[in-house]
Amino acid sequence: MGLLSTLYKLGLSCHQFLVKPEKLPEKVISVGNLTLGGTGKTPAVISLVREAKKRGFMPCVLTRGYKSKTKDACFVSKGDGPVISATEAGDEAFLMAELLKGIPIVKGSKRYEAGFLAMKEYFRTIELNGPALPTPDARSLTPLFILDDGFQHWALQRDMNIVLIDATNPFGNGKLLPEGPLREPLDGLNRADIIVLTKSDMATEESVSDIREKIKKYNLRATVFSASHKPLELITINGSVRTLDFLSKKKVYAFAGIANTLSFESLLRAHGAQIVQFRNYRDHYFYKQKDMDDIKQDALGLDIITTEKDLVKLRGLQVPENMYALRIEFSITDDFYDDLFRRL
Repeated sequence: MGLLSTLYKLGLSCHQFLVKPEKLPEKVISVGNLTLGGTGKTPAVISLVREAKKRGFMPCVLTRGYKSKTKDACFVSKGDGPVISATEAGDEAFLMAELLKGIPIVKGSKRYEAGFLAMKEYFRTIELNGPALPTPDARSLTPLFILDDGFQHWALQRDMNIVLIDATNPFGNGKLLPEGPLREPLDGLNRADIIVLTKSDMATEESVSDIREKIKKYNLRATVFSASHKPLELITINGSVRTLDFLSKKKVYAFAGIANTLSFESLLRAHGAQIVQFRNYRDHYFYKQKDMDDIKQDALGLDIITTEKDLVKLRGLQVPENMYALRIEFSITDDFYDDLFRRL
């Protein structure tokens, strides 16, 4: 281990030792990972929230709002779509606010404060200057907090830890930040209650089996599931939809600002797209009009494909009419949800 990773590990250990986790009055499920991005966490959170609501809960997403410009606890959505911009919310939080109608989403660097804000202003179950009156939803459904990207957020207690591992690139070079992608050593897996191998359909059976064996070295009690991220359709910035057949044998120009662009490229090619050129931007990149102008010029009339997470950051910009985003769905067996909610 190099000097920088050693210093990172020392700082991480000190932080874990010093932090005193706080507890919210309702159940908390954390969804996170060991590595920097690329595991498909946002589609997984969206799917989990929808399933929780089907099963009689009133889920509320607590998110850091990565790369957002505001750090204080605030609502991204109270269920009717985003109430702040993508720049203020962060791209992932904004995307969830657009897709999860009827679901409160609260962001803040301190997730306990974000949860407290939801209890006070949405669920109305914490008294403030008088008796607390629950909202209609809170009166009939049980609140449940979904902690987005929460595995390393030790400041908030949780009832279940779900850890996502990208089956196509589980641990990178196996080194800690900044020399590798690991946020913490692999023995952190021992805190996981459920582990999900995402993009398993894009990995070989042998590699998935190897990952499962490696997990057993650190955690024998967690249940391990395989999941995939399946393309659903293509959407435009104004909401119109095209089927995936649109990609068949079509030459396209693609771009993305995500952690793992290779999986995005693979999905496009799997549906017949011929990628003439692919332009990479850094993860969570916020686009400017010049970027759109450059992309349009580079594409030379080709249809342009990006991700849905990138699309939400193009609001207010002049974008080409022939630009589409690939909408992805987290796909896993019902056994995963049955196991999770049975153990809550």
